[in-house]
Amino acid sequence: MFEERSGWVTFAGILLMLSGVLNVIYGIAGISKSHFFNQNAEYIVSNLKTWGWVALILGLIQVLAAASLWQGGTFGRVVGIFAACLGAIDALLSLPAYPFWSLAMFALAIVIIHQIAAHGTEGRGPDVPMTNEAAAMQGMAEYRQ
Repeated sequence: MFEERSGWVTFAGILLMLSGVLNVIYGIAGISKSHFFNQNAEYIVSNLKTWGWVALILGLIQVLAAASLWQGGTFGRVVGIFAACLGAIDALLSLPAYPFWSLAMFALAIVIIHQIAAHGTEGRGPDVPMTNEAAAMQGMAEYRQ
């Protein structure tokens, strides 16, 4: 059976998963007040421990959004874009403490949003009705066998 999956949506899902895992790691490190972070940095949201909880929760949302995105439904695309938007806001809020890392994470979030928005309908599941082009491709695939 011919099923069209988008490599761009898979790529965005991998980036979203990577961003989520990094946020989970940084959240745990922030909660435990690890020496990895600059203790004297000024955060927009309270202190390092609070920021660690924000990053941990955001990371969990992003990991769940990546898993939902790989299922291929509309809900996965909406949750993926929402999680990437939260990641972009998180990156901009941590800009005073870590400017270069925050800009890199912001750029990553923008790439994720663009890929899901531009190519999100290409990663549909098998329950979506077949278009004429997809039916023609399936017919050609069956003919060659």
